[in-house]
Amino acid sequence: MSTETTRQDRRQFLGAAAMSIVGGELVGMAPAAAQSVVDPGDAGNRGSPTPFGSLKQIDAGVLNVGYAEMGPVDGRVVVLLHGWPYDIHSFVDVAPLLASAGYRVLVPFVRGYGTTRFRAAETVRNGQPAAVALDAIAFMDALNIPKATLAGFDWGARTANIVGALWPERCKAMVSVSGYLIGNQAAGKVPLPPEAELQWWYQYYFATERGRAGYDKYRHDFAKLIWRIASPKWAFDDATFERSAASFDNPDHVAITVHNYRWRLGLAEGEARYDEFEKRLAANTTIAVPTITLEGDANGAPHPEPAAYAKQFSGRYAHRLLTGGIGHNLPQEAPREFAQAVIDVDGWASA
Repeated sequence: MSTETTRQDRRQFLGAAAMSIVGGELVGMAPAAAQSVVDPGDAGNRGSPTPFGSLKQIDAGVLNVGYAEMGPVDGRVVVLLHGWPYDIHSFVDVAPLLASAGYRVLVPFVRGYGTTRFRAAETVRNGQPAAVALDAIAFMDALNIPKATLAGFDWGARTANIVGALWPERCKAMVSVSGYLIGNQAAGKVPLPPEAELQWWYQYYFATERGRAGYDKYRHDFAKLIWRIASPKWAFDDATFERSAASFDNPDHVAITVHNYRWRLGLAEGEARYDEFEKRLAANTTIAVPTITLEGDANGAPHPEPAAYAKQFSGRYAHRLLTGGIGHNLPQEAPREFAQAVIDVDGWASA
């Protein structure tokens, strides 16, 4: 393991370069599913065209996934995974940097965000981590991608962690903001010291019906508050926020968010088809794929200390601390450093 400190310096970057289980069924790699193109002004992105250009849609498992794509179709694949309450625009500056370095970059909307929709009305609106992680596997299957470098933060980092732990044959390498984020319901029932519990106030708010109703009514205001708390030194403007906030108008957004946090506390049931995965994850599964973890020096969201999770990564590993006031939405606040980490860890895996 190594620990590195990176100064926030926008001038230095890239050196010389600018059978999976889905929905409880065993499936093999199939021909790429039919894709469609969505105008940026469509549902989930109303009001302001996305810098990604036209978004794409593809049937993947239980979802029809909306996603952005950049870079050469024959490039090494990177899947960028966003968190809550953010969206694909967290990678709006990362994606072109990676594309210019020759990568095929895929940025999907998580279930409950943007143009991603459930394919069937009767499908459970399940936000448990294993379900969200299997969405990433289904997405790769639909695009006929056997293996990719996964990079994410918040929920997206947890998804990358789970795929790397349970299906390492699908994860070439990983970049994970805030390290090892795999949890389980038993751990979620253990009380924390009062100051630590305070950081999770929104989780307890969502545990109540008043919280569900309040988030539904004030979802944009709520998300903006989280952005400010989680990234206290990031001076984002209203246009930047609203561009992402449009994704929260997804009809399943509140249900997925609330279920995720209630499941963590053991207040909501998951689906039986994910029980075996959750059991394996609760066994403190280590991750052997090459990994770089990142942390900002001004992350105002709850996050573990690097020393607490370093042992969870048994393969080649490094941790990088980004200074200069970098908060929780690290890819959008420090896109060059995030992209550089992707290129570096992919290089390790390709060597």
